[in-house]
Amino acid sequence: MRALLTPELVPRIGVVLFKPGKDLHSLFRGRVLISTPTSEMADLPSGLINDSSQPLLDEKSLAGFFKDDRVIKAAGGWEAHDAWVQKINACQLQKKDSWHHPHYTTLRTESGTVCLCYHDDNYCRENGLPESLESVAAGNMARWVIESACVQMGLGSDHRMTLPELCWWACLSDVTDLIPEAPARRVLRMPAEKPATGVLKESRIQPERAAKEVIQEAAEVVKAVINLAIDPESPESFMNRPKRRRMENEKYTRWVKAQPCACCNKPADDPHHIIGHGQGGMGTKAHDLFVIPLCRAHHDELHRDPVAFENKYGSQTELLFRFLDRTIGIGVIGIAKK
Repeated sequence: MRALLTPELVPRIGVVLFKPGKDLHSLFRGRVLISTPTSEMADLPSGLINDSSQPLLDEKSLAGFFKDDRVIKAAGGWEAHDAWVQKINACQLQKKDSWHHPHYTTLRTESGTVCLCYHDDNYCRENGLPESLESVAAGNMARWVIESACVQMGLGSDHRMTLPELCWWACLSDVTDLIPEAPARRVLRMPAEKPATGVLKESRIQPERAAKEVIQEAAEVVKAVINLAIDPESPESFMNRPKRRRMENEKYTRWVKAQPCACCNKPADDPHHIIGHGQGGMGTKAHDLFVIPLCRAHHDELHRDPVAFENKYGSQTELLFRFLDRTIGIGVIGIAKK
């Protein structure tokens, strides 16, 4: 249990006073750890805060963002969320003198999914969901969205996500318009919005763009490097012997060149077009989509002896699949919008 409290210092007698309220009395039954609040907690009210290392869970204004259907879909969908909650493997309905069945299941609510033992699952289905469990479900959803966003951006599931990183993920996932105004203003370092009061002359009104609009405008610039367009009735598809058209995209190969080497994770120098495996034959070259980032040393090593290279680092097609999986996952390659 953690709490954010304002101390009252009595320097003459060396005493510090706290007024936690009845709900937090249990926090002081033993020794407690005192620490200085971080900058992310500057706008939080006094009281109970989450026990997680994710500061975004304390952002009350983001509650609606985390449970929006588009955000849930971008994070992986309800089925993925259910599977994540199943791994909790503990009953999240805590009642006094309650008995818990040794096996667990999941129960969906309007705010998210909770993990319950069979006994409490039947209880909730027959008697309705307690209000306290609804907040637990919302917390599960928020934790899962944050963890999924970290994984999708290659940051790791235990990464401590910041508000700018969440906005970046929202840009990649095309849900920027769902970010609330207050967090958006903090990301842009704009002062908190203050409602106008009293009489104000028209000449003193200073129009200001909403922070959400500024972020959405920036998100328009951060679009997929490649927007794939599907044409199931291309002219060549009706020909018996169509002429091969090679896909070229300098923007994409330039981006690939800036990624870590697929073999050593050091800065890459070249976008290597796949050779062999039916690609790069006489007088031809693989499509610009079939490229992997390689440093100069590994690129030279591959061209000297492709068989020895693949025996050491794996098949080029396997390296390409891994790279394309990450590229699509972070939104660099997307489906063209009508």
